[in-house]
Amino acid sequence: MELRWLEDFIVLAETRHFSRAADQQNVTQPTFSRRIKLLEESMGTTLINRQTLPLSLTPAGEEFLILCQQITERVRVTRERLKNLGHEDARRIKLAAPQSLVTHFVPGWLEAHALHAQVEPYLRATSWLVGEYFQALERGEVDLALCYWPESRTALELDLGGVRYLEIGEERLVPVSLANLDGQPRFVLPGSKREPVPHIAYHPSGLIAAALHAHWGRSRQEVHLATLNENIQTSNIRELVQQGYGLGWLPWRTVRHLLEAGELTRAGDQRWDVPLSLRLYFRHDSRHPSLPGLLQQLATGSTTTSTTGHAP
Repeated sequence: MELRWLEDFIVLAETRHFSRAADQQNVTQPTFSRRIKLLEESMGTTLINRQTLPLSLTPAGEEFLILCQQITERVRVTRERLKNLGHEDARRIKLAAPQSLVTHFVPGWLEAHALHAQVEPYLRATSWLVGEYFQALERGEVDLALCYWPESRTALELDLGGVRYLEIGEERLVPVSLANLDGQPRFVLPGSKREPVPHIAYHPSGLIAAALHAHWGRSRQEVHLATLNENIQTSNIRELVQQGYGLGWLPWRTVRHLLEAGELTRAGDQRWDVPLSLRLYFRHDSRHPSLPGLLQQLATGSTTTSTTGHAP
């Protein structure tokens, strides 16, 4: 089995069309079809349902696609690391962060600390779940990981062995809704069992979802929500909220201008707000030569903390 066969399969799964997939891979359709057939023979099962239009994946194909994506991504990361090994001392510090922080926090933070020349946002990380940040730190794919972090304990278990962090800011999640013509929210907390409030939610495996559930569990008033959609990225949740599908909890930095303009309104008072801190994680055994100096620069006025075991 060749790596390009896996890449072929990923492109075919995306296009659902042999001709278009062959064009993207710069081969003729007969050659491309032959590769897919060899791949199926190698795996000993049918991966593509050729009777549907557009093409679809069989259950085995859906499972195999996940493996293909994992393998090709790992090969890509390894190639990138090997390519840069000779220039390790000169490379910029890679910072992983969610899209909302890359957009609404990181630019101002880099400017305030004059870090543009040293730190490079790692854009592949903008749609990661929180556990993937610590995995990337461990394998050296990134040097810093900036995460939202709940102030109270949640049920989500993360292995934080070998990492430390600086607290570099604060945030809060606020419940927002599209406003009616009279300026009142279309959807209002807390809802009821008979009429739960439509909810645009975060991915259930993410830290923000865990923080929200922990906050609701501590609330004196029960919340009744009907989840319509689950998303990793804040921008996707905000867009669906703006279209009036339901309410959502969003970081204050990302919706402040919309609230001030009246395009969105609060869907509940401040008791529904969820306080978060902004934590900058790093490994204490990082080999990046520029990282210790940068951390020392940032540590002034911040709190450096070691973490052991599982959290939060």
